[in-house]
Amino acid sequence: MAILEEVSTITAKGQTTVPKAVRKVLGVDVGDQIAFRVEGQHVTVVPVGAPHEDPVVGKFLDFISKDIEQHPDAVKPLSKEFAARMASLVKGKKVDLDAPIDGDVDL
Repeated sequence: MAILEEVSTITAKGQTTVPKAVRKVLGVDVGDQIAFRVEGQHVTVVPVGAPHEDPVVGKFLDFISKDIEQHPDAVKPLSKEFAARMASLVKGKKVDLDAPIDGDVDL
């Protein structure tokens, strides 16, 4: 994944200009709003109203979609045995997607 780094100066009034390349990545333009999310010493900027998405996931899904279009013959159904094995591994498991994650998380 390519990393984009742009530098912007903060004025005496605490204002800054969002660099054009960053606005393009965020898909925002004049009049749009952005939100700053602070987690410890890390800050992310996201368009207001947009669901928080991992940009890598979107690119991966685009890649998969294009690959399927180019090679539809490579798409095969799961075997009944494999599907049954997957189902057995999660049977009875309850997941709360809103629950906090305990412990350290490596990203």
